[in-house]
Amino acid sequence: MTEMMANHSDSQHFELKNLKEMIFNVNERDVVKSCAQHSNGECMEIKEPTDHVEITEKELLEKGYMQYGCPHYRRRCRIRAPCCNEIFDCRHCHNEAKNSIKVDKAQRHDIPRHQVQQVICSLCNTEQEVRQVCINCGVCMGKYFCETCKLFDDDTSKKQYHCNGCGICRIGGRENFFHCYKCRCCYSVLLKNSHPCVEGAMHHDCPVCFEYLFESTDDVTVMPCGHTIHQNCLKEMREHLQYACPLCSKSVCDMSKVWEKFDMEIAAIPMPEPYQNKMVWILCNDCGKTSKVHFHVLAQKCLNCKSYNTRQTRG
Repeated sequence: MTEMMANHSDSQHFELKNLKEMIFNVNERDVVKSCAQHSNGECMEIKEPTDHVEITEKELLEKGYMQYGCPHYRRRCRIRAPCCNEIFDCRHCHNEAKNSIKVDKAQRHDIPRHQVQQVICSLCNTEQEVRQVCINCGVCMGKYFCETCKLFDDDTSKKQYHCNGCGICRIGGRENFFHCYKCRCCYSVLLKNSHPCVEGAMHHDCPVCFEYLFESTDDVTVMPCGHTIHQNCLKEMREHLQYACPLCSKSVCDMSKVWEKFDMEIAAIPMPEPYQNKMVWILCNDCGKTSKVHFHVLAQKCLNCKSYNTRQTRG
């Protein structure tokens, strides 16, 4: 009986000793894992490698990239319009909806883009103040982000940039455009020393389709007279044989070959005898000079610049 009690006591002592050693080894491993011996004998924390954390954050920012948006922008958020408190994919979607022919004229309006204050994340539907990264899910709502214009866009191939002179964002790359402070708009660098300046050239409607050119998303071109027009509208004018600026009537392209044909036609079609010596005063739309010339039923030629783009002022 005594021997059995002694064996049992020895067994308890052995298990207790092993337990203490196990606890010590575990604690020692934890200490070794979390601390290192510094040269001065102090304990320093060893930071775990964070490479996998950074990769996870990057993947989170890229989540849903180019998968959300509307016909105008690829973006991962929607906006709440401050004017009508409704939610739209972008300002263009708002303007199209609120200026539709189905909307009462008194209710039609454009969104004040710079006054947008709230955006809604397209991935988690969290509404928040305007910012590039969602406060809830951490996704980047637009690779290009302008805090001034409240503009988000994942498609950076457009080469967006903010022009302080215009006060809005443009596309095409800052290096390819310059801001003309007299015309109050951005032009291609190719026109920097050659374009005719017209005060507020872009701050009016297209003379053909009447869309406001300054905020238009369609390509705009500058005519030789300095007035601006949609590129497609100018092309359509030429298809209908209209070669004069709708605003000032100056020729929109080189018409010298056409004037040569006019010379030939006028020479081939003499006027009846009562009109052969008839003289009229004309004003040239191209050079602005007045001349007294022989009348012809086809056209009158400017004596200064040889243009037939003229109008009769008096007989």
